[in-house]
Amino acid sequence: MSSLAYLNALRAFEATARHQGFAGAAAELNVTPAAVGQQVRSLEAWLGITLFNRASSGSHRMTLTDAARAALPDIQEGFARLSVGLSRLKDARAHACLTVTVSPAFAAKWLLPRIDRFQALQPEMDVLLDTNTRAVDFLTERIDIGVRYGGGKWPGLTATLLMEESVFPVCAPHYPLLKQGQLDANALAQSTLLHDVSMAADPAYPTWRRWLDEAGYQNVPADHGLRINNAAAVVQAALEGRGLALGRSVMVRDDLAAGRLIRPFGEATSPVPSAYYIVHRLESGGLDKVQAFRDWLLAEAAQ
Repeated sequence: MSSLAYLNALRAFEATARHQGFAGAAAELNVTPAAVGQQVRSLEAWLGITLFNRASSGSHRMTLTDAARAALPDIQEGFARLSVGLSRLKDARAHACLTVTVSPAFAAKWLLPRIDRFQALQPEMDVLLDTNTRAVDFLTERIDIGVRYGGGKWPGLTATLLMEESVFPVCAPHYPLLKQGQLDANALAQSTLLHDVSMAADPAYPTWRRWLDEAGYQNVPADHGLRINNAAAVVQAALEGRGLALGRSVMVRDDLAAGRLIRPFGEATSPVPSAYYIVHRLESGGLDKVQAFRDWLLAEAAQ
């Protein structure tokens, strides 16, 4: 029998391998764990080999045999190529659909204010924005392209630098402690500091304590203020005059240009080790819709 006849069984095997069990694979494939198990067993019977080391009693975790582990990357690449082929067929319709993953903060402060320009260039393309704080699986969640923030290396994805970033203090022009658009040391010590804790897991990311020390305000305490785990919400709090934010340049760019925020300590900035990258699977890079959106993002960032 042709291996294509076992396509569903191969899908069950691949999903079981990623989830290390039938339950997770069943949830992804929208079938029962028993059905996944039957598919995997039928594949093992056809191949004449065992694909999984069944866990000991009391554990549902399943690990791959050596033969299965060696074959898995090729099978996953095959499914990825099938996905691209199906995308090409679907894009031949009148309305192609592009699925884009970005963080909620990046969507709110950078992408959404500009997306109408892409839609004007590509009126026949439907855009689905997936705003997620977690790193999604591009293959299983059928993501075409995205923007990620980090060091530029993610397994299974091609990354192209979109924008670098720096941080600096910002506040609303009506912030009550301002004097002629600036803050002195006494006013700074009395100010509410808005802390963006969405990057708290990155020890290299600038914090208020680091900025104060570098700027010569070692005696100003930094352990007080309002802590928020969303960069866009930090900017919004600053816009409403609730305190000083250590603004991320990409997030505050439009608000600075419009005069809704100001920089009360001048133009000094602190570098950031992370940057924004356009990411997609290597095999998706040749899709017209992916190329169109990638080129548009780069053009927007270059302005």
